[in-house]
Amino acid sequence: MSSSETPPLIPLRLVRVVVRETSSQQWIFLEEDNGAEEPRGFPIVIGSGEATEIHRVVNDIPSERPLTHQLTLSAIHALGSRLLGVDIVDLRVNTFYAQLRLTAPSSSGSSTVDEVLVDARPSDALALALRAGARIRIAESVMEQVRTDKSLDPLPDDEPLEMDLDAPEDGPDDEPHSESDDL
Repeated sequence: MSSSETPPLIPLRLVRVVVRETSSQQWIFLEEDNGAEEPRGFPIVIGSGEATEIHRVVNDIPSERPLTHQLTLSAIHALGSRLLGVDIVDLRVNTFYAQLRLTAPSSSGSSTVDEVLVDARPSDALALALRAGARIRIAESVMEQVRTDKSLDPLPDDEPLEMDLDAPEDGPDDEPHSESDDL
């Protein structure tokens, strides 16, 4: 495959958000959204702020003033762009890498629209995609590295605030990958 070709991408959906008040590490679970009988899935460890934003979006909880992800999406729209989707494109040293796919007015002045890719942390990208109603996808090569079966739940047994969005009761048996080494 040449570097200009796009790798195969698989549609994803958010199925579970786990917020633990006693930890700085929160969990989100994503799985294939392509009609597979037994969809592959995987967890990502994210920070508290991003988990809170994702929880806020999923539960349609308003904020009195624009928060960071609301501001970012408003700025994208104010510049004449639109968030088309989010792609998780790589996994290196247990860290996910994502890109925002944005429309941008054509630089030639014509009525065509260019697509622009912007690097982003997956948690920020997912929060924006959920807020914008945009597609979430993962590169097949990354899915193969992180996919899990759903036999055991790797989460410790403390009392989390869990929001199961249609997920099976059992979680994956592999350790999750982090979205950042900073966590």
